[in-house]
Amino acid sequence: MILFQTMSWPEAVIASFGIIFATTIVTVAIWQAFGTGRAVVSARGETAYRKLAEQATEAQSRTASALERAVDELSDLRARTTELERLLKEVG
Repeated sequence: MILFQTMSWPEAVIASFGIIFATTIVTVAIWQAFGTGRAVVSARGETAYRKLAEQATEAQSRTASALERAVDELSDLRARTTELERLLKEVG
């Protein structure tokens, strides 16, 4: 308060605006620092999700291959069963 009492009005106004300007600059800098931190955390999360998606895709491919082999074996088993039924009808 003593500082403002020894100043003239124009000097006090300039000092006040200087304080407001400095406070604004510090606030914006802090806001940007937190924004950068959020972006880094978000990027890490996206990387983890991307890795999880790749693992899921690989697992899905392996499952599709196993299912395809099972279908082929089932088709072979059906053909053999049909042939066996035909033979049994001819003999019996």
